[in-house]
Amino acid sequence: MKTWQVYKGDDEKAAKLSEELTVSKAFASILLERGVTSKEAAEVFLFPEENQPFHDPLLMQDMGKGTVRILQALAKKEKITVYGDYDVDGITATALLTKTLKALGASVDFYIPDRQKEGYGLNVEALKKLHENGTKLVVTVDCGIAGIDEVAAFNGIMDIIITDHHIPPATLPNAAAVINPHREDCKYPDKNLSGVGVAFKLCQSLYKMSKGKNFADDLEFVALGTIADIVPLVGENRKLVKLGLEAIQNSDKPGIQALIEVSALSGREIGPGQVGFGLAPRLNAAGRIGHAKDGVALLLSEDKKEAERIAEDLNDSNMERQEIEREILAEATSKLAKMDMSNKHSIVLTGENWHPGVIGIVASRLVDLYYLPTIIISCQGDIGKGSCRSIRALHMHDALSANESHLLGYGGHSQAAGLTIKTDEIDAFAASFDDYVAKTLKPADYIPTVEISAIMGPDEINEDFINELKLLEPYGMGNPKPVFGVRNISGKKPRVMGRDNQHLAFMLGKNSDRTALCWNNAKYVDIVARERLDLVYTAQMSEWQGENSIELVAQSIEPAEVERVHLNREALIKIYFFLKKYKDVSHIPSDSILLSNQYARSEKKHLSLFSMKEALKIFEEMGLLEYGAEKKYYMLKEPKTKLDLMSSKTYRAYNG
Repeated sequence: MKTWQVYKGDDEKAAKLSEELTVSKAFASILLERGVTSKEAAEVFLFPEENQPFHDPLLMQDMGKGTVRILQALAKKEKITVYGDYDVDGITATALLTKTLKALGASVDFYIPDRQKEGYGLNVEALKKLHENGTKLVVTVDCGIAGIDEVAAFNGIMDIIITDHHIPPATLPNAAAVINPHREDCKYPDKNLSGVGVAFKLCQSLYKMSKGKNFADDLEFVALGTIADIVPLVGENRKLVKLGLEAIQNSDKPGIQALIEVSALSGREIGPGQVGFGLAPRLNAAGRIGHAKDGVALLLSEDKKEAERIAEDLNDSNMERQEIEREILAEATSKLAKMDMSNKHSIVLTGENWHPGVIGIVASRLVDLYYLPTIIISCQGDIGKGSCRSIRALHMHDALSANESHLLGYGGHSQAAGLTIKTDEIDAFAASFDDYVAKTLKPADYIPTVEISAIMGPDEINEDFINELKLLEPYGMGNPKPVFGVRNISGKKPRVMGRDNQHLAFMLGKNSDRTALCWNNAKYVDIVARERLDLVYTAQMSEWQGENSIELVAQSIEPAEVERVHLNREALIKIYFFLKKYKDVSHIPSDSILLSNQYARSEKKHLSLFSMKEALKIFEEMGLLEYGAEKKYYMLKEPKTKLDLMSSKTYRAYNG
C-alpha cells in the first residue's frame, strides 16, 4: 500500500496563473507543482522548441580546450577513436559523435568495450590496442570520469578527452580535457544532461568553432539516449527530447526506421513510453546480450537491408534477454523467500555467472517488489560485478562511497550505479551497506509513496482538461504524467478483458460514463464489484471506431476507509476459524484476494481485501501462519499456549 502525497497548491497563485494563461485552474496548479510559477516560465516549459534557447556549449568547463584539441586532430588528419559505453545512452552518444566527426572530415572510428569481458569504462588493454592501431586522440562519451589510472598510463603517448555525465571523483583524470557538467568548477547552467546530451554539446561546440554555425542534427539519437537514461526531462533535456521525438517520428535514417518496424510501432505516435519500452530495450539488447557495436552500426547504417538485418538480430537478442531475466528473477526471488527479511534494510544478492547484462533489470524488479535498496552481484571466479538500484530516499552513489573500502571500483548516479568487488569481500560489504542504509533512512522512507497532483473525481476530468495535459508532454523523470486520486468511490460493471482475460475494466462517474482500466489486474474484478475504492489514476483520451472517450488508467486500487473493518479479537477469531476449514492447512494460498473472495462465499459475509491482508499479517506476527514454498502458500499453526494479541505490532497499531 502506497502513501498518498497530495500536492497542497496555492489557490490564489493557481487562479492568477490560470487567468494569465487562459487555462483551467486545475492545470495551472499542476504547473505550479512543477515549479512553473509565471506566464514567461510556462511559455518556456510548455513550448521549449520555440522558447528554450540552447545554452552556449562553451560555458561547460574544458569544452573550449577539448574542441580545440579535436580541431587540431582534424587539421593534422590524426586518427580519432570515440570510446563509448554499452547502454543506450553510450550507444547513441557514440553514434552521434562518430557521425559528426565524419561529417567534419575526420579520420574516425569508434570502440565500445565488451560488457562481460572488459566491463564498464576505460581499460588499459583496450587503449593499448587503439594506440597500436594508429589512434592519436581518444574521445570518451558517457564514460571515463573515473579512469584516473587509465588516463595516467597514456599521458605523453596518446591524448584522451573525457566527456561524461556521471558523478566525478574527488580527483579528476589528468586528461587533455574533462567535460562533465557535474564538475564542481563547471558553470554550465543545466546539470541534468545525459551522456548523449554532453556529446551533443560537444558537437555544437565543434560546429560553432569550425563553421560558425549552429548544430542541431541527429536529434533522434539524442532523444533515444536521454529518455533511456532516465534523466530529468526539464530544461535543455525537455527541448532535446521534444524535438528528438518529432525527428524519430519523421526520420529517414534506415536504422531508426528498422528499429521502429521491429518494435511494431510503425504508424503509431512515438512518445517516451514507446522509446522506453519499445525502441530502447532492443537497442540496449546489443550491449546486454551481444555487443553494443551492433547498436552503433544500426544507427549509422545507410543501407535499408543491412539496417533491417541488424534490427532483427537485436530483436532476437531482446527476446533472449527477457528469458534470461525471467530465469534470474525467479532464482533471486527463490533465494529471498528462504531468507529472514524482517530485519533487513537492503538486499544484496549474489549468483554464480548471472548474466551481467541483465542483473540491473532484475535489481529494478526487486526494488518494485520489496521497496528496498537492491544490489545484484554476478560472481565469476573471485570477482563480482554488481548492479545497484535504489529507493527514493537513498542516494546510491553516496552509499557506495561510504563503503568503498570493500570495493574495487564503483560509479553511477543517485538511483542507479555499478560496482566491482572481490567475492571474499561481499559478506562484509553487504553487512556494512545494510548498516549504512539503516542509519541513513527513517522508517517512513521504506514506505513507497505516490505523488498525486490533485484529488479529482472522474466527473471533473473532461476533454478540455486532457487536451491541456497534453501540453506537458513529453513526460519523464522530473516531469511525470500527472496522477490524480479519488477516495470512497464505487466501480460499476467490472469486467475482465484482453486476449488472456488478464486486464480489468469498470465504469465510474455519476452517469457511469468514464471507463477505468487496470492493466494485468483482472484478479480485482470481484473486489471492484463489492467494495468502495480509493483510486489513483491517470487520464487520457481513447479512440475506438472513430469515437473519442475519456479513459482513466488505474495506477492502484485499494479498499476505501469505510471498508477497513476494525480488526478486534472477535473478527480475528472468525478469520482464523475460516482458515482452519481448509482441507490442507499446510497449503493455504497466500493470495489475499483469493482468500477474501473465499471468505465472502464461505461465511456469507463481506470482508474487505484490506482487512484480510491485515489479519494475515497479524497471524504471521503471532506465529500462527508461516510461509511455505516460495511464499505461494501458508501453513497454519496450532497455538501451543494462550495467545497474546498485543504481541503483534499490527494489532497494537489498531488496538493499542
